[in-house]
Amino acid sequence: MDFVISIDSQAALPLHRQVYTEIRQAILTGRLTPGEKLPSTRVLAQLLGVSRATVTQSYEMLLSEGYLETSVGSGTFVCRQLPDDLLNTTPIPPKLPANPRPISLSTYGERLSQGKFLHIPETDVEISFSYGRPAFDEFPIKLWRKLLSRHCQSSKSVLDYTYNSQGYQLLREAIAAYLSRSRAVKCNSEQIIIVGGSQQGIDLITRILINPGDCIAVEDPGYLSARRAFLGQGANLFPVAVDQSGLIVHHLTTGIIPNIKLVYVTPSHQFPTGATLSLTRRLELLAWAKKSGVMIIEDDYDSEYRYGKRPIPALQGLDQGNSVIYVGTFSKVLFPALRLGYLVLPPDLVPIFARGKLLADRQCSLLEQYALTDFITEGHLERHIRRMRSLYDGRRQTLVQSLFDHFGDKIKILGENAGMHLMVKFNTKLSDDEIVQRAALAGVNIGAAYPQYLKDSPGSEFIFGYAELSHQKIQEGVRRLAQVILID
Repeated sequence: MDFVISIDSQAALPLHRQVYTEIRQAILTGRLTPGEKLPSTRVLAQLLGVSRATVTQSYEMLLSEGYLETSVGSGTFVCRQLPDDLLNTTPIPPKLPANPRPISLSTYGERLSQGKFLHIPETDVEISFSYGRPAFDEFPIKLWRKLLSRHCQSSKSVLDYTYNSQGYQLLREAIAAYLSRSRAVKCNSEQIIIVGGSQQGIDLITRILINPGDCIAVEDPGYLSARRAFLGQGANLFPVAVDQSGLIVHHLTTGIIPNIKLVYVTPSHQFPTGATLSLTRRLELLAWAKKSGVMIIEDDYDSEYRYGKRPIPALQGLDQGNSVIYVGTFSKVLFPALRLGYLVLPPDLVPIFARGKLLADRQCSLLEQYALTDFITEGHLERHIRRMRSLYDGRRQTLVQSLFDHFGDKIKILGENAGMHLMVKFNTKLSDDEIVQRAALAGVNIGAAYPQYLKDSPGSEFIFGYAELSHQKIQEGVRRLAQVILID
């Protein structure tokens, strides 16, 4: 092991005492933990540039005082049972500067430091209706491991840099073919850039196209993490209301509106309401964008899952003016830890986005790109989606039925025909925070929708994810909610 300690050959204190003091301090402050192995006297002497006898003398002092112990043939270790008097003393805190210099943040850093950007982890509860999480136990992990192993054994290129920041060519070809088949997206592989999930894609779009003070139109309510990316870049947000047919486009095309640079939409399954942007509004939005020179970000985060209806073609496939940047992800259809998503760009934007991606993180994991390519081209992706669509449909029906069984006409359900979540509006006098707190006490986690609003939230709206929950947990979770919400 490498072990960094400070010694000064010009100091009055002998070198062996300095080494002794530094190691003792490291043990008392927890830098070295009980049972941790130390470098040999020869190795540490080489690291410090001192004689081996100096280190040996220091080790012998520490051994005699019970700080270290040796094992024949194994080496020298921090004693697992420190002397009794050390256990009763206050640990020595690490040395800190008396007056630490304040760190000067950039404007971007200052924005991120504000509380509204902080992520609050969900409560650790027995039943969580958290949204955006797929059924992890249903993912074919053995098959995925096999594909990873195939490329670990067959190619050293997965260990190297790549000089194409757009991503692995064969993966981009596979994605282009898949999108053409399943989403009616019009593109070729040269329009695709592989990114580290949709969030990096949104951040990249914002950095390249938006200056501080520019205006972005967003759905209200809408996806909070996208708003955070926009605000982090210093954009001004213009909220546009949604209804059962999605974004109300005439709010953009009529009246006094700011000079909008981008429009962010989730047209196939509006987040969080679940509404689908109607064909009439899609055409209206595209015509307005083409005329006004505004770019549209189409975030197609979970459109693979529709129940009882035909899939909705992507907005990008209807575009005649190169006005749409299509954002896709594998987080919902596969698993979130697979940080792979993609952008489908108008051809003129590809070179600058490729440069931006290169500067952001150079490349996404090649090993996972290779494995994902096989997963798609061998047909596993679409088989997996079909199987999960059936599974999620059953869980969706269980949730809807349980909600109506327990709450009856005291609720209204929105967006239940697609995706991996639905939204429920309760008819109750309880505040949103009271409902969340009562649910947590009952061992249930639900997310209030009000953080997704820019303007005032109507309240009593909650987002229910169901994809990862069994039928039994869904039923039990709803039963517990009814017990704590319907008591007043």
